[in-house]
Amino acid sequence: MSVSAGAPPDAARPVHAPVHDEPDLLRDQFRQLLHYRWLILIGVLLGVLGGGWLGVGGGDAYTATTETTVRPLSTDTAGPDAPRGEISMGSERRTALSSVVAERAADDLKTSTGTSPSLRPGGAPTLAAGLQVTNPPETQMLRFAYTAANPKTAARNANAFAEAYLDNRQDDAAASIDRTVRAYEKQRKPLVKERDRLADEIAGAGERGALDGTVSAHASAVTSIAELSSSISTLRAQDTTPGRVVTKATPPAAPAGPGLALMLGLGAAVGIGLGLLAAWVRLVFDPVVRTPGDVVRALHAPVLGTLPRPRRFERFSRKGRAGGGRAGGRGRGQGRGRGGRGSLLVDGRLAEEYRSVAFRLAYDETFARRRRILVVSPRGSIASALATSVNLSASFAEMGKDVLLVEADLRTPSLTERLQQADGVQPGWARAPGHGTIGWPAGLRVPIDAGESGVFDLVPGHRVSKVPRALTSSAATQLIAHADQGDSVLVVLAPAVLSYADAIALIDRVDCVLIVCDPREVRRDELVRARELVVGAGGVVLGALLHSHGGGSEPKGGPAPLEPPSSPSRARPSRGAEPVHETVGLRVMDR
Repeated sequence: MSVSAGAPPDAARPVHAPVHDEPDLLRDQFRQLLHYRWLILIGVLLGVLGGGWLGVGGGDAYTATTETTVRPLSTDTAGPDAPRGEISMGSERRTALSSVVAERAADDLKTSTGTSPSLRPGGAPTLAAGLQVTNPPETQMLRFAYTAANPKTAARNANAFAEAYLDNRQDDAAASIDRTVRAYEKQRKPLVKERDRLADEIAGAGERGALDGTVSAHASAVTSIAELSSSISTLRAQDTTPGRVVTKATPPAAPAGPGLALMLGLGAAVGIGLGLLAAWVRLVFDPVVRTPGDVVRALHAPVLGTLPRPRRFERFSRKGRAGGGRAGGRGRGQGRGRGGRGSLLVDGRLAEEYRSVAFRLAYDETFARRRRILVVSPRGSIASALATSVNLSASFAEMGKDVLLVEADLRTPSLTERLQQADGVQPGWARAPGHGTIGWPAGLRVPIDAGESGVFDLVPGHRVSKVPRALTSSAATQLIAHADQGDSVLVVLAPAVLSYADAIALIDRVDCVLIVCDPREVRRDELVRARELVVGAGGVVLGALLHSHGGGSEPKGGPAPLEPPSSPSRARPSRGAEPVHETVGLRVMDR
């Protein structure tokens, strides 16, 4: 990995630019839906309650069915062999559901049971509320299904409606025939009178004989009367049977409906669907980043590492430990671990994650050109970025690099009091460029003892009156340029990108940026805005380091209060703490 030290910065994306596949996006979205388990559980609960209510309510309902055939009727006078008319089953179905049939069924039930539903509250409409009439396809049949709380009542009412419909249809056919017969008789009556008059006239003609016209008129009247009489006879002889019952309703043995168990299952399935829909809507309108995939899509850069949860690693504590952690110095009764006063440097699994991130950065071509990295948070407290910058510096020192950590946080500097200074160790490669005109940097280099990881240099920050002027001064530029010498690495800690413009002022000289954030507290638009500011200033977002509360960062609200290492109560390890893990140092990388 040999790269010339004076190579110009590359503003292009890192070589690890993410590629988004549609299956990966779908899987990521499904995992995000599981973050809203409470919505899914509420949906399942509502579905089960609804299914249980329908199952219990339908358990008292019984349905009985009667089937009838519908016979076509005809009032055609052409003869008994004349073709019958077509039946409109849709019209017949509406007739079966009409109030006329309901009133007739109520009267029939009154006759058979002694009580009339039409006299009760609601009358016939109440009786018809439990009726359903359907027409099976490709048939001339009607199916009467009646639902009631009692099986006998359901069967009796279904039969009553079927009989009422057939009786009503037969009465309509008989009334139609009677009207036609009366019309024919009305036409025949004047013809009979005319026939009788002509007969009397022919009889009175005597020996003279009747006129031919009179005889002809008489014959015509007789023929018309005969035709009308024949039609009347045909109509009166016509069969008016409207149909017949082919399946008579009997009391059902079991309630209608799918049953309680099935309704509970269906309710749960519908509840899951509703819960997933509600979770998806909540996800669409949720601006908070939930998964590493959201971070990758917002930053257009990979996630370099995810710090373990606080319960699974030994995080830094506000209490010093006699056995060492990752920031501990040698001497003063401390061990050779990597913890100690301030405990910003960590050990165990968390330290390994920082080493992994340092390895990835060291082998990144964009970072290798100048070996400068700016560690920032998107917004709010920089406690996580502070811990990350310290631990990355220790990891680079463990690789054999000459590391300079520059605390460019000139608003709330705190590293000097929180890190253990190496005893008797002089600064290595970083030389003082002279005192700054604004008061920072003032040429002060503090060697920091990182225990087994080695030593790295710290340029501490301190409060100044004009922060932008100090960050852009020639002394700061000369200090940053030292990273181009030898096998060195420069790590710069700056305030949050969206809180102050301090980080943007440094990007033209420290072009590689590492963003440290908690994906559960940062918003997508904040990450997008941070990336736009970095890229607009000519920098490159190398990636992101994700953490949760307590994962390599300090408690929310600011740095932990310092505690003197001399306090015996604070030097004693806390009860139940995890043992300190022995770690193998990373190999020294040769350029």
